[in-house]
Amino acid sequence: MLFSPIRFVDKDKDKAIFFATLRKRVDSYFKDNKISKHYNSTMVIKTIVMIIGYILPFIYILAFNPSFKIALWLWAFMGFALSGIGMSVMHDANHGAYSSNSKTNYWLGHTLNLLGGSVFNWKLQHNVMHHTYTNVLDYDDDIADKLILKFNPHTKVKWYHQLQVVYAFLFYGILTLYWAVLKDFVQFNKYTKQGVNTNSKEQNRIIWLKIFLSKIGYWSAFFVIPVFIFNIPFSEMLWGYLLMQFISGIVLTVIFQLAHTVEGTSHPLPNEDYTIENNWAVHQLNTTVNFSRKNKWLSWYLGGLNFQVEHHLFPTICHIHYPAISEIVKSTAEEFGIPYLENPTFLVALKSHIKAVISFGKLPNLNEAIG
Repeated sequence: MLFSPIRFVDKDKDKAIFFATLRKRVDSYFKDNKISKHYNSTMVIKTIVMIIGYILPFIYILAFNPSFKIALWLWAFMGFALSGIGMSVMHDANHGAYSSNSKTNYWLGHTLNLLGGSVFNWKLQHNVMHHTYTNVLDYDDDIADKLILKFNPHTKVKWYHQLQVVYAFLFYGILTLYWAVLKDFVQFNKYTKQGVNTNSKEQNRIIWLKIFLSKIGYWSAFFVIPVFIFNIPFSEMLWGYLLMQFISGIVLTVIFQLAHTVEGTSHPLPNEDYTIENNWAVHQLNTTVNFSRKNKWLSWYLGGLNFQVEHHLFPTICHIHYPAISEIVKSTAEEFGIPYLENPTFLVALKSHIKAVISFGKLPNLNEAIG
């Protein structure tokens, strides 16, 4: 499918006024409180903790070659730290939200390399496709069906989808592994053919080479150097690495799915003119759900991914400010009669996701949304 941009068009002027009003109020919050929309000291401390939490255990494994059991505990810790880097550091930086300095965003954005991923592909998939066309079939790759997993009500139901609630979380655990191994090459080819990647052939050769070299460096750090320089058995490195990836895969995938693949979200389809008859900002509110807004510890670790409504409306604002502006967003949405979707706790959101996964596996092939 060649990429054809979708327009969001709505004749309801109140919806357009809603977002203009909301932006004015959010801007006033930062101006009145004389604070930046970007990082603060809390964000810096979090960044240091997350990166050290990932790198230091690995250095310990290389330097001291602990027993296999201790090493596995360290790998597990690295899995949670790796997820934290992705959610709290890389994500903001690649949105240009971490800092007003583009160089700071550039270098912190490349912490994605620690996950084995490509910044170039991620920005196309996430910033362009997901944030612009949230929950739209064939456009939003972040919530697209994956292998034997069905996340959209408009795709064909296969017999095995009835069982996807049983095997879904197992597949969640291998998605980051697939990312590190093959996804970037498959995705680069796909986006180039579709026209989402608009670079010239010469530019793409350089980008592909950078992706390839980053993979070489990534795999060398985890297997070549430990095995051939530090004499750590390959099998121990492999099992530890797989454990880290499985934990990271489950955490990242589940947290992301709780924002879009839950009960109550819509999955609109464009008409034949590639138009969705809705205001873009309202579309974001209809397709995105918050959870655990009042849980400070969870919010700290998740990097604001439990405030996805605010993130989708204001992706260039650092997530450290989402708890405060969420009150502004919610009250303004209610004032304009627009639903503000949220689940009060992580467990409620998880149950809603499980119900949605079950529902998608049973849905007839009709153009309808869950809710």
